[in-house]
Amino acid sequence: MDELKERFSVLLSKINIEAKKKRAAELEKESSSPSFWQNHQSAAAKMKELSAIQKELEEIETIKLLIDKGNEREASELLQKLEVLLYLSGSYDQNNAIFSIHAGQGGVEAMDWAEMLFRMYSRFCEKRGWKIEVIDQSMGDEAGIKSVIFTVSGQYAYGYLKNEAGVHRLVRQSPFNADHLRQTSFAQVLVLPEISDTQTVEIKEDDLEWEFYRASSHGGQNVQKVSSAVRLKHKPTGTIVTCQTERYQNQNREYALKILRAKLWQLAEDKRRQEEVELRGEYKTPGWGNQIRSYVLHPYHMVKDLRSGFETSDTQGVLDGNIDGFIEAQLRTT
Repeated sequence: MDELKERFSVLLSKINIEAKKKRAAELEKESSSPSFWQNHQSAAAKMKELSAIQKELEEIETIKLLIDKGNEREASELLQKLEVLLYLSGSYDQNNAIFSIHAGQGGVEAMDWAEMLFRMYSRFCEKRGWKIEVIDQSMGDEAGIKSVIFTVSGQYAYGYLKNEAGVHRLVRQSPFNADHLRQTSFAQVLVLPEISDTQTVEIKEDDLEWEFYRASSHGGQNVQKVSSAVRLKHKPTGTIVTCQTERYQNQNREYALKILRAKLWQLAEDKRRQEEVELRGEYKTPGWGNQIRSYVLHPYHMVKDLRSGFETSDTQGVLDGNIDGFIEAQLRTT
């Protein structure tokens, strides 16, 4: 219990409770104004912030009560959850995330692995109560997916998921050949924060080049008659975004701008990090060759993160979305 009290004391020293209470009071006062909901997007974001602050303050009070009652186990579990939040202090850590998975070389094997990862992250998000919405998807010719882009909506979604960016490696007996030979497959994961148009990324209309075409994915009669799919190019950087999952062109336009805004932020962030390379050591972008995790299903069972060293033999649990240990271990090492 003494160790638990010490951890709680450290947590309180790092969380400015008075500042949080002051911010909550400001948001409550602002929300009572008749003009508050005139800008629905801004109002929703502020109410989301207020709810998060109130929940954090309630959990701190709960930990106090549990410690006073001598309930060490429950207090420790809740304290560990709040300790993780201390590592989520980046500018966009509280934001929603834009997540993409791309199959590597290897044909149907790699595409099947990409789909397995999509299922893993979908399960993880479902367990946290986060909402997933697919923006763009390219199906494999025989099985699996070539790529998928989806948004994850939930408190601290980007903060939790940002370190999943990189190359994921799978070793298993192939289910796609008669000899069941051991096969190594790769897939790349990219994670970006969802950035609103009121935040730091500026996009000029003159820099955009739009193209509209008929969607190739399933969509009923609509895609046979209407050019609902969108291809957007940012002329200064050459960045290209495509969206075709929604039936209506305006929705795909909105998603395309959302992804473009995130990608432009990533380009600026990469440039900033490269400029700081002498201070922070060798900088690596989350691209091919920068493998972060291995999933071995044959000849033994092991999932190991090559950065934090965290590992488990419960491969089925991991593929079912139980990846909290990997995420928290990496947050604590960055």
